[in-house]
Amino acid sequence: MRSTPKSMRLHIGLFGRRNAGKSSLLNAVTAQQVSIVSPVAGTTTDPVEKAMELLPLGPVLFIDTAGLDDEGTLGELRKERTRAVFERVDLGVIVCQEGEWGAYEEMLFSELDQRKVPVIAVFNKSDIKRPDTALLNMLSARKIASLCLSTITGEGLGDFRQALLDSAPADFVEQPVILRDLVGAGELAVLVTPIDKEAPKGRLIMPQVQSIRDLLDGDASCLVTTDKGLAATLAKLKEPPKLVVTDSQAFLKVAADTPSHIPMTGFSILFSRYRGDLVTQVEGALAIDSLKPGDRVLIAESCSHHPIEDDIGRVKIPQWLMKYVQGELIFDSVQGHDFKMDLSPYKLVIHCGACVTNRRAMLNRLLRCRKAGVPVTNYGLTIAYSLGIFERALEPFPDALAAYEKHKLYLKAKNTEA
Repeated sequence: MRSTPKSMRLHIGLFGRRNAGKSSLLNAVTAQQVSIVSPVAGTTTDPVEKAMELLPLGPVLFIDTAGLDDEGTLGELRKERTRAVFERVDLGVIVCQEGEWGAYEEMLFSELDQRKVPVIAVFNKSDIKRPDTALLNMLSARKIASLCLSTITGEGLGDFRQALLDSAPADFVEQPVILRDLVGAGELAVLVTPIDKEAPKGRLIMPQVQSIRDLLDGDASCLVTTDKGLAATLAKLKEPPKLVVTDSQAFLKVAADTPSHIPMTGFSILFSRYRGDLVTQVEGALAIDSLKPGDRVLIAESCSHHPIEDDIGRVKIPQWLMKYVQGELIFDSVQGHDFKMDLSPYKLVIHCGACVTNRRAMLNRLLRCRKAGVPVTNYGLTIAYSLGIFERALEPFPDALAAYEKHKLYLKAKNTEA
């Protein structure tokens, strides 16, 4: 299961004071020397990730963090890295030392609770000191799961695994599907995968691979072709496919070659629904009409690939947008786990499909945009909108299409009043 992509794993964050035993806990659970442990406080610097199969829960990703009580200039940098982890964990473990729960632990709980992340309080070093009954009762009354363990004696490690299973979010156990609710058992989807400069040599990109697997999990069939071969492929079929899905960069050609009675959409739009919230990002796409020359747009990518000459995020989307608004726009970009703390300078945030991150991290980014009052959409929706095929690409999603029509009317009425 170590080949399972990180984005599909349950992200479990280990938080706590320096030297509380977070790294020792990670090493004990994984039965490996994943993190360096030392009596010296602050040994862990950058977050340490460990992917593993944790039965019966399945594939998980543990993230061992530095303590937020770190000191000095370097300590501040470590704390920034730790704070970023709050945004992408599905389950938070607060490691407490020697039976203590104070203002620091309350701060950690607040950070996780406001993001609606389930929390487990682990009282480590129970071989030295255990928490008193009043403290455990207080946590129980607040519905905070708690347990005692010792990484030295091994006491409580089995209870810890059970607590992880009991506290795992329901949406991890019942993950949303990519497209098998659109293409049923025995039905056919045609997947269009252009072979261009951005196509990795010898393999397909992750959204394409995950879509194929999702169809197979639903006992559906798929036929993979290129944008150049789509017309000939469709002509050979005795019956039309249930759905055509394309890389967003080939939208215009695929829309032209796909008969109007066959539903069509893009991988990026599928992942807007799978990783985030499609309706929110559909509504965000309408902000493209409000862009004016000189406005600033943020391009956000979950992965950290090296940009190429015709990079989709840095070259093609800016070109399409500037052609649409008939003027120059200012583009900033972020990659990986980095995301702008201050979104106020931006008129629009355009995110990638988020195929390499987990759903909680993406939902947190959408929430931050909402709180900042900045519209957010994604690559595929932006391309479809700027090329004039937005409604065609949304046909497979009636709820999103209805939300688009409703929001469009709302904006029209608002502009009329103004």
